[in-house]
Amino acid sequence: MIDPETCWQQAQVALASDEYDTALNILEQAMSEAPPPARAKIALYLASVHALYGEVGLADLQRTLNTALSLDPSVLQDPLYQALHFELAARQQGHLAPPPPMTLREHASPLARFHAFCALALAGHAAEALEVDLPIADLPEHLRWRLRSWQADAQETLGQTQDAAHLYGEAAHLTAGLNRAVMWQEQAALLLNLGELEAARQTLAQARALYTGRDPEEVLNLATWHYLNAQVLLQAGQPEDAMRDILEAARLEGQGGESSYGVALVQGQILTHLGQQENAIAAFEEALRRASDTDRPYANHELGVALLDLDRPVEAREKLEAALADHDYPFQPEILADLAECDYRMGRLAEAQQSAEQALAQGAVVPASLVLGSVALDYYHLDDALEHYERVTREAAPESREWIMGHQMAADIMAQQGFANPALAYAHAQQALAHTPESDDWHVTLSEHLRRAGELLGGSGGRTLN
Repeated sequence: MIDPETCWQQAQVALASDEYDTALNILEQAMSEAPPPARAKIALYLASVHALYGEVGLADLQRTLNTALSLDPSVLQDPLYQALHFELAARQQGHLAPPPPMTLREHASPLARFHAFCALALAGHAAEALEVDLPIADLPEHLRWRLRSWQADAQETLGQTQDAAHLYGEAAHLTAGLNRAVMWQEQAALLLNLGELEAARQTLAQARALYTGRDPEEVLNLATWHYLNAQVLLQAGQPEDAMRDILEAARLEGQGGESSYGVALVQGQILTHLGQQENAIAAFEEALRRASDTDRPYANHELGVALLDLDRPVEAREKLEAALADHDYPFQPEILADLAECDYRMGRLAEAQQSAEQALAQGAVVPASLVLGSVALDYYHLDDALEHYERVTREAAPESREWIMGHQMAADIMAQQGFANPALAYAHAQQALAHTPESDDWHVTLSEHLRRAGELLGGSGGRTLN
């Protein structure tokens, strides 16, 4: 007589080796030979495997649960059936799905608790999902890395990016092959968000070594690898190398029959860094066409900034306002600062000042201060302008475009004020000049400010700086 638990043990051995077809065959063969009550239990184990396929396995999950119920109506009381039923509902209804009850979250069956966890996470109850007690050692081997991945996703949802990155690292070590590469790529994406560039680079190098070129499923995952590596290279100041990677990501996506929003967006960012603004706008427009509702404000924001860089403030404002209308978009202060820049370029100084002050109050210190400095200069309020630009030099990333601009403007304003503080004027001019190419009109101006401030310092009894 066929024993469901024995069949499940055999299937788990296959699943641990990523032999999904073998596991499915074991369970399906057992179902065809077992008596109805045993077939119902085997159908539940089969449904558990189908659930691992996510959206692709949705129809099979529903069909198998229906089969189990038709074979033995008493499975309605089985905790595994109940947990899978809640997971199915969560996959179909999202946040509208009812969460599984505490009896399932605390049930003695680790497999039932695992699927209850999945149901909670899918229905948007990340914090409650993380409260489910699921020791790794209690789970079948094929679910251990998946649990860590689910937990990482839940932590990311809650804004715990560092914890999520660690969990993806654990997931990688609990699996092998392509799954390990994917988990490392998930970890690298979060490390990028955390600004841990070198750690992201090393993690991606580990992932890349696992690609064999023999598995058709590698294509789209390798596209993601190139997409992430392009971002690492871009942040490392290597836009030309980044462009090679993003083009390879696009090629692989095409080979896999996909075209993602993210690849188009990063391509636009790279083109912006390469000074190819018109091409960047085309890439951002393509990203906007591909964007989901969640992604759309990001694409509109990038497109708005690119249009602003081309001094097209009216068009830029339209895109920026569309992004601002999404109240869930996390970069609202930065959009306010960009809208302030639009108003400034359109000669609407009062509106520009108001939006920039709002942006400054909400934390977009550097872009808001640049606009406030420009407005103050137009009103010839030199002391106010200097205060804003000096704030930029303190808060902007060293050697960034904004940081250099802050030093340039601060030095120039101090020159207009007659070098009342020649040492500070000299310092601003010196910092700016070190990062201003000779071909830039600012180079001559800054050189003169440096010379004059140096003379005043020497004339006041101090030594001349050089």
